[in-house]
Amino acid sequence: MTKNLTMCRLQLKITGIVQGVGFRPFVYRLAHELKLTGNVLNNSEGVTIEAQGQACDLALFEAAFRDQPPPLARIDSIDVTPLPVVSDCDKFSIVHSEKESLAVVAVSSDKCTCKDCFDDIADINNRHFRYPFTNCTNCGPRYSLINGLPYDRPNTAMADFEMCPECERAYLDPMDRRYHAQPVSCPQCGPQLSFKQADLTLLSNKESALEDAIEALIKGKILAIKGIGGFHLVCDATNDSSVSLMRQRKNRPAKPFAVMVENIDTAKQLVTGSTAEWQILSSAERPITLMRKIDSQNAQPALSHLVAPEIDRLGIFLPYTPLHQLLLDGIKRPLVMTSANLSGEPIITNSEAIKTKLAHVIDNILDHDRPILNGCDDSVVQVINDKLQVLRLARGYAPLSFYSEQALEGNILAVGAQQKNSICFGFNHNLFLSPHIGDLVSIEAEEFFHHTLNTFSRLYGFTADRLVHDSHPDYATSRWAQSQGVARTSSVQHHYAHVLSVMAANNITTPVLGFSFDGTGLGDDNTLWGGELLLCDVNQYQRQARLSTFALIGGEQAIKQPVRVLLAIMLEKYSPEEIKQLDIPALKALSPILFSNLVKLWQAGTSIKTSSIGRLFDAVAVALGMINEIQYEGQAGILIETAANSLSSASDLNNFDSQSELQQLNSNSRDCPTEHYQPICFDIKLSNGQWNSSDLLQQIVEQITLAPLTPLRVALIAKAFMDALCDMVCESAKPHLTTPIVLCGGVFQNRYLLERCEKQLTAQGNQLLSSKNVPINDAGVALGQLWHAMHNQHV
Repeated sequence: MTKNLTMCRLQLKITGIVQGVGFRPFVYRLAHELKLTGNVLNNSEGVTIEAQGQACDLALFEAAFRDQPPPLARIDSIDVTPLPVVSDCDKFSIVHSEKESLAVVAVSSDKCTCKDCFDDIADINNRHFRYPFTNCTNCGPRYSLINGLPYDRPNTAMADFEMCPECERAYLDPMDRRYHAQPVSCPQCGPQLSFKQADLTLLSNKESALEDAIEALIKGKILAIKGIGGFHLVCDATNDSSVSLMRQRKNRPAKPFAVMVENIDTAKQLVTGSTAEWQILSSAERPITLMRKIDSQNAQPALSHLVAPEIDRLGIFLPYTPLHQLLLDGIKRPLVMTSANLSGEPIITNSEAIKTKLAHVIDNILDHDRPILNGCDDSVVQVINDKLQVLRLARGYAPLSFYSEQALEGNILAVGAQQKNSICFGFNHNLFLSPHIGDLVSIEAEEFFHHTLNTFSRLYGFTADRLVHDSHPDYATSRWAQSQGVARTSSVQHHYAHVLSVMAANNITTPVLGFSFDGTGLGDDNTLWGGELLLCDVNQYQRQARLSTFALIGGEQAIKQPVRVLLAIMLEKYSPEEIKQLDIPALKALSPILFSNLVKLWQAGTSIKTSSIGRLFDAVAVALGMINEIQYEGQAGILIETAANSLSSASDLNNFDSQSELQQLNSNSRDCPTEHYQPICFDIKLSNGQWNSSDLLQQIVEQITLAPLTPLRVALIAKAFMDALCDMVCESAKPHLTTPIVLCGGVFQNRYLLERCEKQLTAQGNQLLSSKNVPINDAGVALGQLWHAMHNQHV
């Protein structure tokens, strides 16, 4: 007991996400509760605390950081050092931040406005009433407005906004929740709204600008609205004419739009979901969450059918800023909110670029004068088997930081893939995965790549002494890495990097069995891989099995016109004459000259070959009459999944009491004999390390030509196709019950496929590794590249 009452002094160095998240006031209030003296400061390593008091109180003080940190904080390490007791230390204080050469603090992502701030803007007696930029230490922008570390106001986009006396009082009071909230402001001293024409002619300011924007949306206008990380294109989601006009002007005929709704109650009138989905939707990250649509006839208010045509999912999200909440409170209906950009370009962050690039799309602009220093799109997620799957890593989740127990040798930069690009930095014990950059197919996208690179280099004083890139030599990232003159430059095969990214998320270096299924990626044999079974550890991989290859007739054209893929696979089993006789509408639609030319190209054997399961999905979708040309990435997989989901559930098909129950699923069932409505099964054989794609497609074609393709038969075939892929995965994994399984690549964004695979693998005793917050699509490749490099220092 005497020992516990002994006066002691400790130094605590804490790393992680500990700046800009209310950590110092948390420390200050805790120290006062425990009657400790000393100080706390931010520096480039994180937070350093010196605390003096009785040993028992210091023990409680230290434990609180591990057990009850602030809600937005993440503790990576706590280094505790005893210090001599100081005799004249009689208070606890917050010391002004230091600035050193190399910052290793993790930059926080932008977070949703907290409940307290939402309450403030709704309270007529609060000085933040209806102020669109209200925030506090527990919420609001972070990454999008930071210019340097440490995270203090002069190093942010708020540097030029001088605080009024009331804001300054709150900012300097450790007991106030706005203490050192760097974007803190109010109507008297902070950013303001402006409403403009598309040519930037000013129409109104402040509250009038908000009211004018609401009125314009109600009238069916299309607006560009500036948010935290960029502009949205916005219109009334219940107005067919507005949504149709946006599609026409933006040249976006089919790709689904995301919808923002006022609150959870409104969301529940449009979508249905599990407890986990509702929790994610309303979390502090407030991502766009893909959820199951409620039948449009029953949904109130009824969304335009053009918002997400022909699919059963809706990307829905809730207001995450006061501006969004005020807009939705005023319009009282769901809003289409899609990123303001041209196809293939990053999100636009200033109104001049809106005028230059999108003046033909919009009617007005709702702007504001707080600069966006780092553009950041909305995150997109879905929930599968009650686990989060991140499809686009951005606002709320990124930058995504990892603490590595093993220190890295030197500074490593991994530059990721060509599509869905992100970059990953590694130094000391830290790994940082950047927010979504996008497809590097335009000058603007490559400029955003360089901007993101420069942002992180500036924040962390980072200069790479090692570069890692994809093994495809023609990727923009590969060319850039090779041009830098960095002596230690290496490459990692694309599908191996997919598996490595999930290993990194789970801090695993030992062997795993990885199913890496996607659309494309250069393999070691100069074919395009995408249906790979890889036995991997952190040093190397062995290709255990693959989808049998087929030609991409005409190369890139086959990706846009998947009937070429369908024809190529069918030519493995049928003669051209036999194909002409088959009742496959997509093939019959080819002119005789085009059909003949495509066959000749295939026979010449000059087209690149692929083992891509993503391309196999394209071929099946074309054969089923779902698409003619690919209008957006992943369209075939989404449509096939939607068809399968139109059946009541996967298990129900095995429990029908009679054929008549099957018939009731489709009003057109009378068009063909009832025996054709039996559940369908396909089988994929593994032979000589290959899953035979042409055998599978032959089985599908036989079913297609057996009877007319009613919606029910399309659904049954779609389901059977994905069930066959699931069975293929599970059979291949069965001999590896002691080896962790990784399911990765864009194909496993298919909810039906992944959900079924995970359940069946778990049932047969396999151990599965979750991707956690790391995207399993190409956005995670950079992390996989870095994970390989940091464990192979001499490669």
